[in-house]
Amino acid sequence: MKRQLWLAVIALFTSPAVAMAATIANPIGISDPRLIVARLIQAALSVSGTVALLMFIYSGLLFLTAGGRPGPVEKAKKILVWSIIGIVVIASAYVATTAVFNAVTTGNVTS
Repeated sequence: MKRQLWLAVIALFTSPAVAMAATIANPIGISDPRLIVARLIQAALSVSGTVALLMFIYSGLLFLTAGGRPGPVEKAKKILVWSIIGIVVIASAYVATTAVFNAVTTGNVTS
């Protein structure tokens, strides 16, 4: 009895009529997987750019509160240098991703 019930449930949910009856709205409005990946990469780059900018601001605050002591000044310099390097890398990656995204969607890199 239990086996027959499971077979009935499986047959019900795997039949084409049931599968075609339900339509799911696309919440992001993009159906091409390449575009979805490009949007996810751009979103990740935006978040990492925000983090790099916050680290830049944090290093400035460390400089202000160091009071001329060598330890905090060196720490602030290291954070500043690495956050600038991070911003340059993130900006370069964003430009490259945008160029690829435009090439995929429009066939033209400059638009």
